[in-house]
Amino acid sequence: MTNFGNESDIVILGAGLIGLTQALTLAEHGLRVTVIDRAELADLRDSKSDGRVSSINSASWNMFEAIGLSEKLEPHGCNIDRILINDGLKPGKLDFKPDENDGPLGVMIENALLQQVLFDAVQAHDLINLQMPKHVREVDYGDHQVSVTIESGEKFGAPLLIAADGRGSAVRDAAGIVMAKWQYDHSAIVCSVTHEQPHGNTAYEIFYPAGPFAILPMGDDDRGRHRSAIVWTVARKDGPALAKINARAFHAELMKKTGGFLGQMELLSERTTYPLGFHHSASLTSERLALVGDAGHGIHPIAGQGLNLGLRDVAALTECVVDGARTGLDLADAQILARYDRWRGLDNLMMSAATDILTRLFGLPGDTSSAIRRFGIGIIQRIPPLKDQFMTEARGESGDLPKLLMGDLV
Repeated sequence: MTNFGNESDIVILGAGLIGLTQALTLAEHGLRVTVIDRAELADLRDSKSDGRVSSINSASWNMFEAIGLSEKLEPHGCNIDRILINDGLKPGKLDFKPDENDGPLGVMIENALLQQVLFDAVQAHDLINLQMPKHVREVDYGDHQVSVTIESGEKFGAPLLIAADGRGSAVRDAAGIVMAKWQYDHSAIVCSVTHEQPHGNTAYEIFYPAGPFAILPMGDDDRGRHRSAIVWTVARKDGPALAKINARAFHAELMKKTGGFLGQMELLSERTTYPLGFHHSASLTSERLALVGDAGHGIHPIAGQGLNLGLRDVAALTECVVDGARTGLDLADAQILARYDRWRGLDNLMMSAATDILTRLFGLPGDTSSAIRRFGIGIIQRIPPLKDQFMTEARGESGDLPKLLMGDLV
């Protein structure tokens, strides 16, 4: 990290996974970036602060390779070589397994470890000025730059402001960007477990009427025990209680949900619970402002694509800004922002709509609904081109991809 003064090319609000990645992709192209966040530095480096895991699809992994982080991340990740989808524990499954030469579908990595690697890279970068902990007091949009004033009265200026400050983005709301949002009657319980049988680098998604139950592969621990992460979606009213029941009762619930196909399980971590909701912004841009990640959209974790959707924003915005800079445009020129909004707006909307429909479809109770779902699963399983298309989507390799998601710097 360097301190090149209070003027930079871009100011980013938010030092989460998306904000830090955005800072690195821009700095790797020679742009000076200031990152402002109210969190304490120690909180970002605390590996116990976030028990969640994320599936980094192959396209997003390409971006980490392009900016030189894949070698640092690889020791902490676990390849996803197969995805199995079931409606409950009933017969019939959807089995996504790519050819050996195609590589893994993605990599599972703990959010806290990903955060640490990104944070270390940001601190070491000469073109990134990390300002933490700093509380933003005011944002002023001028004709030629944005001025961000923090509580001390110090100001940071740049032509473009990027909001990576999450679902409750104050900058987005102050800009008057309209949001469509609602809450699902769901909470997600997240924890990690050990189990007797190896997972074979397989991610399992078991759909129940109350919500999906995901078992996500993790690397063995230092004692050689097989590990997986659990993301268990339950009725919102049941989430806090299930997260607090004693370990023996929770273990019995896990065994019931899995049918014991991984053998006996043992709780390895604390259980955390998160209420689930949907939000989608009418636009990803305003005057001298661009939204990335959860600041612009938030989806149900049913498909495990929330973080990847934000990383696609990062890659697209980087390409738009860098291309504009090379042609001498103001970094917040209307052409740059309009290109980004068009590029990401439709893709975000389609993914958001798809996950919402899946959530509602797989939440329908009754034997008839289950039979229809299993019929649909069977059709996809038996039609290779259709199945291949689903795998392409899971890899994040469909649509108009930014260069970073193909492994190339812009």
